[in-house]
Amino acid sequence: MEWSPILIFNAVIAVFFAIAFFYQLIYVVIVFIFKHAPEFPAQKQHRYGFVVCAHNEGIVITELIKSMKNQDYPEELLDVFVFCDNCTDDTAQLAREAGAIVYERPGGGQVGKSWVMDYGLRCVMRDYPNKHEAFIVFDADNILEPTYVTYMNEVFDTGNFAAITSYRNSKNFDSSWVSRGYGTWFLREATYLNNARMILKTSCAISGTGYLISADIIKKMGGWDFHLLTEDIQFSTFCAHKGYRIGFARKAMFYDEQPVTFSASWNQRMRWTKGFYQVFVKYASSLVNGMNNNKENSELPNEYHQPRRLFIKNFAAYDMFMTIAPAMILTLLSITVNGIYLLAGLFVPNLVSMSEVYMCLSSFAMIFGGFYFTFFLLALLVTITERRNIHATAWHKFTNLFTFPIFMLSYIPIALVAAVKRVDWVPTKHTISASLDDIDAK
Repeated sequence: MEWSPILIFNAVIAVFFAIAFFYQLIYVVIVFIFKHAPEFPAQKQHRYGFVVCAHNEGIVITELIKSMKNQDYPEELLDVFVFCDNCTDDTAQLAREAGAIVYERPGGGQVGKSWVMDYGLRCVMRDYPNKHEAFIVFDADNILEPTYVTYMNEVFDTGNFAAITSYRNSKNFDSSWVSRGYGTWFLREATYLNNARMILKTSCAISGTGYLISADIIKKMGGWDFHLLTEDIQFSTFCAHKGYRIGFARKAMFYDEQPVTFSASWNQRMRWTKGFYQVFVKYASSLVNGMNNNKENSELPNEYHQPRRLFIKNFAAYDMFMTIAPAMILTLLSITVNGIYLLAGLFVPNLVSMSEVYMCLSSFAMIFGGFYFTFFLLALLVTITERRNIHATAWHKFTNLFTFPIFMLSYIPIALVAAVKRVDWVPTKHTISASLDDIDAK
């Protein structure tokens, strides 16, 4: 077989993807073998502060605070802080009535959740110095299981983690094919990424909401110092290249509202994708350097550092590098190159042979067909193993197997547009007020 340039190009791309992401297949195998990391009862009940950043969240804020107040954890060890960002509705009043301590941020400052969080945490540290051992961050639309803090406390009490993420479920999985796409991805992230990382004693990654940050970090920064479009991924990447461990509390479950329409999803995922690009540009070189550099750093207690690994001393740096790497851009490059060859073969046959034209057609079939089949299998795996946590009808679970790959395929045009378009932070509107009873009824 003649090794033409397009054959070599496609082979290089295929080998790169196979090698680079093979470890995520290992993650799945690890979960099937070990199920989850060892768990131990907490020796101490620590003091926490809930943190909620809110902009005009009057519809949903009360149910969140109610679920925070209904924890099976000593009430005197929990404070609820709501940071209202220039709200024009009754969010602040409703939050106070529900029992929260409210700080209202006036308008005119930087826009975005990270800036509100920075403002609020500075206020809390000023008014309640050294009171809290950690802060647990939520979005206003979230709902917590009553056991949430108890299970988070079990992991935090080990003293091994600078931050801890939790099991992110969906309170409106059944609303649309879009919300089901989100829900499936977050269930996969919890079970087959963070759970596997916890088993292997590497570092996990926080994702948007439902995570704990040690007060040591907040004190060191004097607030919150991560302000890219995806501040959660920025923080996770910061921890990875510094060698700080992020844990996962698999039994600490909360529910998150997902966008229902494709247009709302497009805008949100556009911001996420642009944020990933920003994080990659800022941290890529640091992560590469950090893969074989796990030196202890005096900024945080030594217990927060990852154990050394064979071959890659800091595997979390590699993991995060692959997480933020613009894989969709590489997919777009492959589509573009094969498309150019295909058009040249059709209109300028002297330049490209028919065998190369067929090769390009085969590449398109492999790219889109392989993409679809991979995410179909992923949806099937998640649906089977996490079925008890999916609050939807059997029909919705079944149809999601076929629509989830389409949801993921839509990231290809999003990746292209995000690469060339300016993207600003815009709050996601939340409209579904649901209690735990409402979710369970589904």
